[in-house]
Amino acid sequence: MEQRTIQLSVRELVEYAYRSGDLTFGFRAASALTQGTKIHQAVQAEYGEMDEKELYLSAEIPFESFLFLIDGRCDGLLQTDQGVMIDEIKSTSGMLPNSAEESPEVHWAQAICYGYMYAFKMELDSMLVRLTYVSVATGERRAFVRRLTVAELAAEMHDAVNAYFPYAELRYAHAQRRAASAQALSFPFAAYRPGQRKLAGAVYQAISDGSKLFAKAPTGIGKTVSTLFPAVKAMGEGRLDHLVYLTAKTITRTAAEDAFALMEKGGLHLHVVTLTAKDKICFQEEVRCTKEHCPYADGYYDRINGALLDMLRSETRMTRAVIEQYAYKHRVCPFEMSLDAAYAADAMIGDYNYIFDPRISLKRLFEERKRHTAVLVDEAHNLVDRGREMYSAELNKGDYLQLMRGYKMLNPALSSAAKAVNDWLLALRKKVEQRTPAAGNDVDRVSATELTLSFGVPEEAEASEGVQQEKWEPFGNGQAVSRELPDSLITLLEPFVFEAERELGAFATGRGEDSVHKLLTDAYYGTQHVLRIAKLYDERFITIVECFKSEVRVKQLCLDPSLLLRQAGKGFRAHIFFSATLSPLPYYVEMLGGLPVEDFTLTIPSPFKRDQLDVQVMPLSTRYRDREQSIQPIAAMLLEISTAGQGNMLVFLPSYDYMNKVFERFESLLGEHSEAASPRLRTIVQTSAMPEEEREAFLQAFQADQEGSLIGFAVMGGIFSEGIDLVGERLTGVVVVGVGLPQIGMERDVMRDYYEQSGRNGFHYAYVYPGMNKVQQAGGRLIRSENDKGTLVLVDDRYLLQPYHRLLPEEWQHFTVRRDRL
Repeated sequence: MEQRTIQLSVRELVEYAYRSGDLTFGFRAASALTQGTKIHQAVQAEYGEMDEKELYLSAEIPFESFLFLIDGRCDGLLQTDQGVMIDEIKSTSGMLPNSAEESPEVHWAQAICYGYMYAFKMELDSMLVRLTYVSVATGERRAFVRRLTVAELAAEMHDAVNAYFPYAELRYAHAQRRAASAQALSFPFAAYRPGQRKLAGAVYQAISDGSKLFAKAPTGIGKTVSTLFPAVKAMGEGRLDHLVYLTAKTITRTAAEDAFALMEKGGLHLHVVTLTAKDKICFQEEVRCTKEHCPYADGYYDRINGALLDMLRSETRMTRAVIEQYAYKHRVCPFEMSLDAAYAADAMIGDYNYIFDPRISLKRLFEERKRHTAVLVDEAHNLVDRGREMYSAELNKGDYLQLMRGYKMLNPALSSAAKAVNDWLLALRKKVEQRTPAAGNDVDRVSATELTLSFGVPEEAEASEGVQQEKWEPFGNGQAVSRELPDSLITLLEPFVFEAERELGAFATGRGEDSVHKLLTDAYYGTQHVLRIAKLYDERFITIVECFKSEVRVKQLCLDPSLLLRQAGKGFRAHIFFSATLSPLPYYVEMLGGLPVEDFTLTIPSPFKRDQLDVQVMPLSTRYRDREQSIQPIAAMLLEISTAGQGNMLVFLPSYDYMNKVFERFESLLGEHSEAASPRLRTIVQTSAMPEEEREAFLQAFQADQEGSLIGFAVMGGIFSEGIDLVGERLTGVVVVGVGLPQIGMERDVMRDYYEQSGRNGFHYAYVYPGMNKVQQAGGRLIRSENDKGTLVLVDDRYLLQPYHRLLPEEWQHFTVRRDRL
């Protein structure tokens, strides 16, 4: 029988073969072997002159019909009086093992694999292997040494390969079937829609070239399958090993799942996993990942290998429902199972944060395979603001005050660390309130005045730290900004994280009140994120303070995420950013981290005929100061359209308050003109924080074959303004009120100033472009296929002016101006 080759790292081998135990706080077996780079370097710095560090080792292990090619880098190879010794360094925030027997088997397995590789290569009879443990909290070290004969080393290596073999056999057989099915796959429709082949070709070329593509493709041409199909074909040709499909919304996630299902009907055999947020997929009422609180965390690593093999042998499309089914069957955490399944899958569907968010990106998953992975970013216009959110961080004074009180008796050191942060924020509030301009000046802020505020650090640290100087610019109403990182605050956050980590590591299940333990967990991760962003802080950031009543909020605001998004995506084979509303395209290329000289852009015109869409502009001011006066004319216009039998319609407004006022006036007019209105005219209104069932009911209310008409009122930029697909007679009219500008406020104003100072049009970057994107998304709910027809009404006089008129899609620019009585 032909010998089949499997290539993997030592870490992959031992983490699969030897993982065991429970899910515990802040600890996954997959990451346990990779933490503490600085500690590793500190230990290695003490090696002798003849010692080696990060030594590459490899071995060929024949097993059954396979040849396993295993490699990796050991932390150290030391020359000792007793002989040559492999050293593996493990840093931990928990308790150090007291003996070699207490050390996790996976740690010994890793060291032994390296020992076997070296002993076999050098033809040694025996080998020393050492585990060196270092406490992150205290720096304490403990080392355990074992001497093993080459036969013992070989036996351990054989056991690891034997445990890995069923998984390797499954993955090898799947890879052969995947390649053959992808090569044979045909486009899943009888013919390409106009523009679809061009998009698919550009995606294939970008993957082949290993480049970035920014594609503006209109709604209705089938962007999802047009990007996935060429990526799968590239996978079949060996140009790719893995595929990541990112999207911000559940509905577009479903579209990707449907596209894979369609290709599967055409013969494709691919393992595809959908990642769902932990709080949504958790089986428990409260997310607490400890064996004491969750039976699915208890013994998770003892059962996960069997669970994964069961699912991978039986399923290809591992959706949320499928993962929940197998997780429940094997009594394992569904969220962690989905992450482990992602390591085995060919394609992953998930949120942007799995690649771009520094808190939860799957760095370990992609580090070893990113050179062979393509990233497809759907609805990519959303990634600009999401990027700002991911690279911004904030903290609130009230959290530290509660922790100071809650741990005063339980953990005085933690309480003291929380008090130090609370005191700093209290001093900041007093200074800001002393120097803040009177209320009413917040619109025309004192931008030319730079205040220098002095903060005395808490008494415990004052003697050693002295008085810190921080510079702030007042905005009014208890608000101020600083262009510099407040170093004195960062200095206090580090000991808080240190003490919080010790508490959470020692008492993973908590002590005292559950609410205080949960607050500590949240504050620990939140503070860690502040420290993480502090390391990235440069001219693209600004620090904001907001004081209200007794609360103080400090936020590190990312003004420009472009560089960080580019760095987060570095190393992947290819990136495909696509959306119907990447307009203006140069703006989105810049904001998404593109390089105009190196990266490719594509604009596909609308394939639909002009007579399919009737665009009208109602030149009425909807500016905030004019909104009360606009309610009556808008309601009257809606009454006119609805009584003319236009069919089902969606009306988008800039805010819930404005929407509700227009809706109420419209309902009143319906009552006053009941003789003209259809008795079968119905209305439906979006509410804030709509549960999933209510969202679904809202969309299901729009049916093509129902008697009468339906008018839905929704918020522009909300859950119903993008990603929904109401084809044909389900939706025949859309009204968009306003130009979508974000609410004027301090954060947007400082963004405007930042872009203005860097040579761009600050108002356009901070307000106009994001606003007009919402308009395009809302209007894009119409005309989803070549058979659709509909009416789009844009309500605002600014649509007749630049830059708003220029930013409308080309197919909208041939509008007629309504002559309503205004």
